[in-house]
Amino acid sequence: DLKKVPGNIPPDIVKLDLSNNKIRQLRPKEFEDVSELKILNLNSNGITYIDPAAFSGLNNLEELDLSNNSLQNFEYGVLEDLYFLKILWLRENPWRCDYNIHYLFYWLKHHYNVHYNGLECKMPEEYKGWSVGKYVRSYYEECPKDKLPIYPETFDLDKDDEEWERHKEKSAQTAKKHSVIVTVLG
Repeated sequence: DLKKVPGNIPPDIVKLDLSNNKIRQLRPKEFEDVSELKILNLNSNGITYIDPAAFSGLNNLEELDLSNNSLQNFEYGVLEDLYFLKILWLRENPWRCDYNIHYLFYWLKHHYNVHYNGLECKMPEEYKGWSVGKYVRSYYEECPKDKLPIYPETFDLDKDDEEWERHKEKSAQTAKKHSVIVTVLG
């Protein structure tokens, strides 16, 4: 029934299981005194908020379980100190697919060695059941091509995401058609 991370954790601990408690938020530098920690389980706490500096000092963390909480997104910076993270459990959280989810998605894309699961939109209703990657790609679909940032082209496609492939083919055909018209008129 812990409501906050205890302050008396031995500094040389390598595995910490705080699952199934009532920790609703993680404050700045919650774990700064346990820098040797490699596995942290925060599953099933009802966590709604993680301060960007909560994991500060966890430079050796390899596995983080945040599943079955109440997380909707991460603020910029939450994952920045986790240099050696290999596994990130995210399932069973009510991820909100709006602009605020982009940080988490881009961090995972740029840290391709981190294996993760459970990043599925739960709200708003129109995106419920979508993978967060599909949502982020759809966010840029309506942008004029010359205004698109470089990184959407580097997204990994979902294995079953045929809709995105069809969209890319249609865009390529439209671009080819416009180049033919310019050539004929030019």
